[in-house]
Amino acid sequence: MARAWTPQSWRDMPIRQVPEYPDQAALAAMEVKLGRFPPLVFAGECERLKAELGRAGEGRAFILQGGDCAESFSQFRTDDIRDTFRVLLQMAVVLTFGATVPVVKLGRMAGQFAKPRSSDHETVEGITLPSYRGDIINSAEFTAAARTPDPERMQFAYLQSASTLNLLRAFATGGYADLHQVHRWNLDFVGRSPLAERYEGLAQRIDETLNFMAACGMNSDNAPQIRETAFYTSHESLLLPYEQALTRLSSTHHRHYACSAHFLWIGDRTRQPDGAHVEFLRGVANPIGMKVGPSMEPAELVGLCRLLNPANEMGRLTLISRMGAAKVVDRLPPLVRAVQAAGQKVVWLCDPMHGNTTTEGQYKTRSFDAILDEVRGFFDVHAAQGTIAGGVHVEMTGADVTECVGGAHRLTAANLGENYATFCDPRLNAEQSLELSFLIAEELKARRVAPERPARAAE
Repeated sequence: MARAWTPQSWRDMPIRQVPEYPDQAALAAMEVKLGRFPPLVFAGECERLKAELGRAGEGRAFILQGGDCAESFSQFRTDDIRDTFRVLLQMAVVLTFGATVPVVKLGRMAGQFAKPRSSDHETVEGITLPSYRGDIINSAEFTAAARTPDPERMQFAYLQSASTLNLLRAFATGGYADLHQVHRWNLDFVGRSPLAERYEGLAQRIDETLNFMAACGMNSDNAPQIRETAFYTSHESLLLPYEQALTRLSSTHHRHYACSAHFLWIGDRTRQPDGAHVEFLRGVANPIGMKVGPSMEPAELVGLCRLLNPANEMGRLTLISRMGAAKVVDRLPPLVRAVQAAGQKVVWLCDPMHGNTTTEGQYKTRSFDAILDEVRGFFDVHAAQGTIAGGVHVEMTGADVTECVGGAHRLTAANLGENYATFCDPRLNAEQSLELSFLIAEELKARRVAPERPARAAE
């Protein structure tokens, strides 16, 4: 029999990746204060997203989840939000053509403030301080005051998330997301790319499709689907006091929803079946995700699926594979087979970022080629197993950063210092993000028209 769940039952479970707040009274007071604030998202929105994710799990949609590795308080500007949103729209238009299904747009935005760390402390020149865990907890500056966890940061994170959401909703419904405008941006990208000839054919076919729709009388004035888009928010559910404080009981759906974002996920470091993070997310009604790394065992994964999705509802649970390009074709198939054999209804996403991080001198970086190789390997595995590759999950930005090497402009390790702006993990820049979407679209289109490959026999 499943144990009883409440929004605070996670407090009775072992917990990892938790900051040590020196002032527990201040923490408790902030939780009470946040508990009186309005929700950032609503139950009906979460249910609509769950339905869209369910369609992706059945092959009737494709998911694009992307955004910052970690949002920051200091880089909170309208232009930054707009540029990342714009690139996600551009990627989605290209992927829609390649997959020939709607693309579910899920931003790592308006709440992605907390980050897990490999160590609780960091030592520099003989001085040891708490690790930086994201702006919602402490600051990146290497001083005792900056690294001390401060509950007041939760309120600022809430206010910044509310402002970001307000802007995203305006962009999504106010005409900025018009398909014709977005495609014009893509044509600009193709013109700038060293691989322009490769992408021109795809861009031209998208143009022809939009022109055909216009000829049939479908335009921005009479078809809201052309002028507007649905856009959802997501982040890792890491700082549980904040998540509980923003959990609300829906008077319409009669279930608890974590109202800090539409979609929350559990990281690879906090997926213990008896842990606090699994305990919290198993009880909220949002669609949720879980990172699945190369250390995951098949029986463990099946057990977690049953725990997190006891009703076995399609769209409720998304498994986000993050294996690394060198491991995906070996480590992912047994997990896919086990979930499939157990009859678990899940959506599979590919995170090609976290398993491909390397170090070049003083910089962490990721190879564009390795990122693309993992995506292709992910598609290969699902084609061989007869399962659905539901989408991709990428860390990216609309800014012209130099954090990942490779791509059409052939960034190298020597370029990393030119505009290395991340506080945590390296991100694809705008050009690399769009290039990735064009290459994935080519993959999807080729797989759609190619003869089906026989499923790989179970071992």
